[in-house]
Amino acid sequence: MTAPRYPSLYQINARVWLTALSNTLGRPATLDDVPDADLDRFAAQGFDWIWMLSVWQTGAAGRQASRANPEWRREFEETLPDLREDDIAGSGFAITGYTVADRLGGHAALARLRERLRSRGLRLMLDFVPNHTGLDHPWVGEHPEYYVAGTEEDVARAPANYVRVPAAGGGRILAHGRDPYFPGWPDTLQLDYANPALQDAMIAELVGIGDQCDGVRCDMAMLVLPEVFERTWGRRAGPFWPRATEQVRQRVPGFCFMAEVYWDLEWTLQQQGFDYTYDKRLYDRLREGRARPVREHLHAGLEYQDRLARFLENHDEPRAAATFPEGRHEAAAVVTYLAPGLRFFHQGQFEGRTKRISPHLCRAPEEPVNARLADFYDRLLTALRRPVVRDGEWRLLPCGVAWDGNPSWDNYVAFGWQMGRDDRLVVVVNAGETYGQCFVRLPFGDLAGRQWRLEDLLGSAVYVRDGGELQTWGLFLDEPPWKAQVFELTEVRG
Repeated sequence: MTAPRYPSLYQINARVWLTALSNTLGRPATLDDVPDADLDRFAAQGFDWIWMLSVWQTGAAGRQASRANPEWRREFEETLPDLREDDIAGSGFAITGYTVADRLGGHAALARLRERLRSRGLRLMLDFVPNHTGLDHPWVGEHPEYYVAGTEEDVARAPANYVRVPAAGGGRILAHGRDPYFPGWPDTLQLDYANPALQDAMIAELVGIGDQCDGVRCDMAMLVLPEVFERTWGRRAGPFWPRATEQVRQRVPGFCFMAEVYWDLEWTLQQQGFDYTYDKRLYDRLREGRARPVREHLHAGLEYQDRLARFLENHDEPRAAATFPEGRHEAAAVVTYLAPGLRFFHQGQFEGRTKRISPHLCRAPEEPVNARLADFYDRLLTALRRPVVRDGEWRLLPCGVAWDGNPSWDNYVAFGWQMGRDDRLVVVVNAGETYGQCFVRLPFGDLAGRQWRLEDLLGSAVYVRDGGELQTWGLFLDEPPWKAQVFELTEVRG
């Protein structure tokens, strides 16, 4: 099956999912217990990728660090008022080995799940954590030189960033993994990318992962860029990603790399071999609630935008239903998922869950389904399954003033989609707090002389408009705040 130009991805927390299955079955569940009906539903909803979070082996030291951290525990108790110690499994990013966790069923169960996904046209994405390992990774004892070492002075100066590790060659001080703007993560140890042997070892890990899935989401991928690593640790590292992505693809042609990346380094990582990079900028601008910065962001070339992963929530961000008020949520979703790029959805998003689940936890709270949002997402996913928005041509459309002295046109964001002569959509969003009016200039040059039907795929509105007026003036809009519409444009015949 040929991959679409604009695929969709669904992120699932594997440990949380299996905990819920275990409660249903009355026994420990593994990946073999994932119901075929769930996989059928993902395929029917139009997904191309399933990203399984936290499948890899973690250790007791990381679990203990998670349970002992008071700040983290407060967050866990807020998520789960009935928190139990067993709910704190340790971070899925404090990895001790790229082998499937025993409690999930091990490598064989993952391989069988991958085949079940593949038979439905679904590809599997897993995690790769380049920056750090768990505290009790075998390398700590076998290859302590793979880690950034510290001194007694470092411990005195920044005690949150360093730890004494007895197992590391008779006892050493090693750095916790971190980024340059925050204290270290106390359940991790920082890998030293200034050591070429470490880079070779991490590439070997990636090659091994490539045999188990179809792509990886690379955690905090920008942290191992040479300039970022040097700014964080004062050590110059050689480039990692160009060599890593090339070697994996030599073994597994077409293997997909997606980067979690911030600080305007998206284009940099795209040039170093990544198929997709997080688009946190669009998310942040939508949270701000102003249309003009959103439009400005979407002026970028498609060689860049096509490789952005667009989302409204993920395991790191707060839930969309808790972040965007009613109306704004739907408007932000329409802009996000009908722009070009990878459409990235998160488990619980469709149901309107409001509580973010930390990657340290293996149980989710019970929450009621938001029926209004569930219906909206059902309609949106139906629209996203259309070939025109999976393989068609996208354009940002200009929005013009409705009449002199009326500035509300500036609240609009509009797109056009076209595939061939007859498959066309017009996406319009009033991303403002008040009623707004504007004319949207359409990109279709053959409208004059015919009548055109505009049917909103997200609602019930249907309009008939004269093609000559559409061609000359554009589509006139007079909409309430945060109104989002996806019009199918068809010729009225007979």
